[in-house]
Amino acid sequence: MVRTGKDRSLEEKEKNGVTYLSFPSLEKTETVRHLFSTRTGGVSEGIFSTMNFSFTRGDKEEHVLENYRRIAEILGCSLEDFVCADQTHTTNIRVVKKEDGGKGVVKKKDYADVDGLVTNEKGIVLVTFFADCVPLFFVDPVKKAIGLSHSGWRGTVNRMGEKTILKMEEVFGCRREDLITAIGPSICMSCYEIGEEVAEEFKKAFPKEEEQKSVLKQKENGKYLLDLWMANYYIMVDAGVKPENIAVTDICTSCNSQDLFSHRKSMGKRGNLGAFLGLL
Repeated sequence: MVRTGKDRSLEEKEKNGVTYLSFPSLEKTETVRHLFSTRTGGVSEGIFSTMNFSFTRGDKEEHVLENYRRIAEILGCSLEDFVCADQTHTTNIRVVKKEDGGKGVVKKKDYADVDGLVTNEKGIVLVTFFADCVPLFFVDPVKKAIGLSHSGWRGTVNRMGEKTILKMEEVFGCRREDLITAIGPSICMSCYEIGEEVAEEFKKAFPKEEEQKSVLKQKENGKYLLDLWMANYYIMVDAGVKPENIAVTDICTSCNSQDLFSHRKSMGKRGNLGAFLGLL
């Protein structure tokens, strides 16, 4: 898989024909089971090939369910353990309970507009969806609590990472310095062109000159390139996470559209990747 730099914060793995990605830093906590999916190893066809986790983009329901079954086998859980987000680019975060098990896969969701999930209950696997936006993983090995959030440009400029941390602090008593976090595959800076209006929002959100230079790069055509990885890194550092406890990916969904779904590269003709995180 093509990487954008020298970082190796993610490892590529394969089991039962399914290729997936995992963070060694999260594994070392011995607190969670987790993975980030690729397009390889499922049963979906056409633009959804082969490992799609969206029921709402036109894929066959039986194919999506089989894809979930294959991930459940890798994680050692059941379909009834998955709890899915209902993503609409908000910064709303739901505290997930055991009774939420199966929602979004084998049960209907009784909530809406939720882009972040947190829990301290075992037997649950949180699920969020991606095709260029940023997956954010949070693990507190002390309080035994986790969070998983979806952060596109709207979520990022509104500091979804910080809001997830605040929710974990409020509900579970987590301490920021204890958190082990990871910023997963998304569209990289070289592939992500934005207009002046969005750039202005990021300038306001990142007023420090050093941060702004890292997050935004102006092009000759008046457009900008946006680095969502660095933006989310700065948000986590500002929120009190130790820099050494933040793993930042170097895998771009657009550069690797043959292996990962990319909304921009496919012009919207695609399925959804999944991020999965559960307590052991």
